[in-house]
Amino acid sequence: MSRSGRHFLQIPGPTNVPDRVLRAMDAPVIDHRGPEFASLGRAVLEGMRAIFQTAAHVIIYPSSGTGACEAALTNALSPGDRIVIMETGWFSHVAWRQVAERLGLVVDYVPGTWRRGASPDDLEGRLAPDRGHAIKAVVIVHNETSTGATSRLRDLRAVMNRLRHPALLIVDTVSSLASVDYRHDEWEVDVAVSGSQKGLMVPPGLGFNAVSEKALKASLARSTRSTSTYWDWHEMIRANVAGYFPYTPATNLLYGLREAVTMLQEEGLQNTFCRHARYGEATRAAVRAWGLEMVCEEPSDYSNVLTAIMMPEGHDADRLRKLILERFDMSLGTGLGKLAGKAFRIGHLGSFNDLMLAGTLGGVEMGLAAAGVPHRPGGVTAALAHLAQPA
Repeated sequence: MSRSGRHFLQIPGPTNVPDRVLRAMDAPVIDHRGPEFASLGRAVLEGMRAIFQTAAHVIIYPSSGTGACEAALTNALSPGDRIVIMETGWFSHVAWRQVAERLGLVVDYVPGTWRRGASPDDLEGRLAPDRGHAIKAVVIVHNETSTGATSRLRDLRAVMNRLRHPALLIVDTVSSLASVDYRHDEWEVDVAVSGSQKGLMVPPGLGFNAVSEKALKASLARSTRSTSTYWDWHEMIRANVAGYFPYTPATNLLYGLREAVTMLQEEGLQNTFCRHARYGEATRAAVRAWGLEMVCEEPSDYSNVLTAIMMPEGHDADRLRKLILERFDMSLGTGLGKLAGKAFRIGHLGSFNDLMLAGTLGGVEMGLAAAGVPHRPGGVTAALAHLAQPA
């Protein structure tokens, strides 16, 4: 079936890829051992340090975010090491707990409600009794894409510092990087993990680790050295010094990444964060006007990356999503794990502007009416009123 206009991709990632990035990628493949590539390699590595707000090493893999997660764990830890993972939603479980356990790590999984970010009090309750420092790392998902809740990393790091606990702080920034404020050095994060397909506005296929000196030293002091060559930080860093990689990189994705970093620098990171904050609050204004309930129930943890919305009792979120896709050609995020069929997600991140948000919320409001979902009209009007205020 032929459709006029464009498809609205409003899932929380992969996100819309800007034309500038697409054009940058539309180039011949070059020699990844030649001087032209060295210039590209140095540019993206330096650019990504600015995005992570760090002077530390940034490592770029041809991988998904899950690959970058595995890289973080295999480099920093040894089988048998004990780690704490804070439960915040689907990705704290599948992207971290499952991978960690398959790598032979002993996981202390701190239960959460899936309706807020990681609790500093819960973290303190796990670390304070560990006077022998058996816990080697704490893993936090900065922005939980399944629930629309953001964890307050500054407060969580403050707990670790107050207890003087030496565990590594490992943070998942897959959906937060370049969308909400993330300060790798200031918040004393040891390893950050990310991917190219969300706030960075590049197609899927690039994974990232930002690695502190403390984490590099820990990787050298492990009791069991990893046999992996693909994920090895030190092999990467040695090659990156000259702008190269130890194996074939995703050349054309790096062209796109260089352009995306340039776009973010032109806008200014703080302006990017403010733009996402406007869209987050405008979307929440729409949800309130509709009389619907957000998955995240703690206002201080509201995500500016996406909004997850609970369906009224007796109504199926996937049926609503299917209707909206078929009738209005718009994709919304599905409910994951325990939220399957119970919630849907609106992504408002990356290459995104006021009119795109207005169209997105218009499609949701029309879909709610067409599906017979109990709600009050006026969500779009409430969002537009917020967007009309000075930025």
